[in-house]
Amino acid sequence: MLELKQLSKSFGGRTAVESMSFSLNKGEVLGFLGQNGAGKSTTMRMAAGVIEPDKGDVIVAGHSIVSNRREAQRRLGFLPEGAPLYPDMTPLDFLNFLCSAHRISRSDCRSAVERVIADARIADVMSKRISTLSKGYRRRVGLAGALIHDPDVLILDEPTDGLDPIQKRAVRALISRMAKDKAIVISTHTLEEVPAMCNRVIVIDQGKLIADSSPEDMAKRRKGGLEEAFIDLVSKKEAASNEG
Repeated sequence: MLELKQLSKSFGGRTAVESMSFSLNKGEVLGFLGQNGAGKSTTMRMAAGVIEPDKGDVIVAGHSIVSNRREAQRRLGFLPEGAPLYPDMTPLDFLNFLCSAHRISRSDCRSAVERVIADARIADVMSKRISTLSKGYRRRVGLAGALIHDPDVLILDEPTDGLDPIQKRAVRALISRMAKDKAIVISTHTLEEVPAMCNRVIVIDQGKLIADSSPEDMAKRRKGGLEEAFIDLVSKKEAASNEG
């Protein structure tokens, strides 16, 4: 469903991502972890076709993001951190606009909008301007937008950012329901959410993949569980880099 092939990206001579490769199958929910500046957002933006890789490619449901970007993006839903929304629109306006952008017919758009309203639990704010919504509701409107075309692959950067505990639980339940039919990548700094949502974990540091396992196997590495295992992994990588 999703394959990253030797992705590399530099900015101003600094390497952000170096030869990143992994694949994701339908039914897998991947926790994509790393410290700030590790290259997570850059990797996800390349995978979504938002920025061009210096080298490598991404295959989304059989389509290259480099050579056949439009077809690849039709099969992908992307929720970036701080997802851009149109503040003067209502959520209903925004979702109808996205239907048009995805060339969804009027009749199919109606059912798609109803589906994502229920999934994102935004029915009570559909007539309000997005500029007036709380951070949590704006995040949920962005999530609804990523789901509107029912994509095969989802890339979600901090999908529960700004949500209260009840809203977070609802998003986790939604991801669990969708997981059997999609391949899903989730980036989060809230490590306790990873076992609740993900069946696989990748850790990157300084633009390189340094670990790939199940949350359970990774947590077994250290007595303190997943958080301590994560800290141990990135600390060892930094120490080795400094020694070099």
